[in-house]
Order: sequence, then structure tokens, then C-alpha cells
Amino acid sequence: MADSRYQPRGKRRCRIWRASARPSGRRVLRRLMTEIGFYHLTRTGPEQALPQLLGRTLAAGERAMVLCGGPERVAALDTTLWLCPNPDWLPHGTARSGDAALQPIWLTAQDEAAPNGAHFLFLIDGTASERLHDYTRVFDLFDGSNEDAVAAARLRWKQAKNAGHTLTYWQQGPRGWEKKR
Repeated sequence: MADSRYQPRGKRRCRIWRASARPSGRRVLRRLMTEIGFYHLTRTGPEQALPQLLGRTLAAGERAMVLCGGPERVAALDTTLWLCPNPDWLPHGTARSGDAALQPIWLTAQDEAAPNGAHFLFLIDGTASERLHDYTRVFDLFDGSNEDAVAAARLRWKQAKNAGHTLTYWQQGPRGWEKKR
């Protein structure tokens, strides 16, 4: 096919390109911001709620990193995940077990880049991360029976909102998680 520059004048097409009517960059920015879900635990503790959420994460084909409050908490949660009855099995690892790249769930007390390539981050024990932008989704679980934990979660909410992240608030109800406004 001949180049349009060499076609006779009557057959050449002139196209004028115009800018999109949509505001530039808004959709791109929205996609780049992390979605943060605040999970208000009112009926169970994180030991019961976390396995359910991690099971859904694995079912969605995603990897997760769980940021715990300290090394002793990592060890306790490691045992809890091996023994939890539902879901049946949650493959995971810690720095003690090694092979981070092979683990679909990584438990740690260090706010580091996800060594297992996780896109989902779970924050428990009131932990906060400086690396929220590294993840597509963050789950911030906090104990609703502890006033200090609720106050700290409110502060994290304000900080995330000021940073422009997409926020959702979930509360445990009689039939599971209920999205609140």
C-alpha cells in the first residue's frame, strides 16, 4: 500500500486530532493510588478474621504480606495459620522458614518491600507502613474493643485520606463483613 504522501491529492485523507474531553491524568492517578480497607473487628480477633481474608486473597490468585507488631507476634501467627481449620490450609512463610519468593503469604515484623512479590498488604496489631504505594490493596485490621486501637485507626484513616488513597470501611456483623459509609 502506498504512503499517503504519494497518493493523488483527491484521495489523501487529512485528519485533525483533538484532545480528549476528559480531564487528563485523573483516571491514571486513581489507578495508581492504593485501595485501603479498614476492617473493624467487633466479633472476633485478628487470629480468627485474618485466615478468612487470607483465604480469599489466595482464591483470587494474589499474594499477601502480613505486617505484625513484633517477632513474637509473627511466631504466634505462624502457628495460628498452620492450625486454623478454615480455610483448610494457608501456605505461608516467615524469615525463620526462608524461601520468601516461594511463599504466597509472608509474615514479617519489618516494613520492607514484599520479598514474595505480594500486591496485598495486611496490617495487624496497629502497625503502619511507609510502603503503601507498593501495594494495590491494603487491609488494616484493628480491634474494636480497644479504644486506643480505634483511635490509632482513625489517625491512619486521616493520613491515608490526606494522601489521596481510596478508602473503604468494613465492620464485622452477624453475617460477615458489612461495608459502611
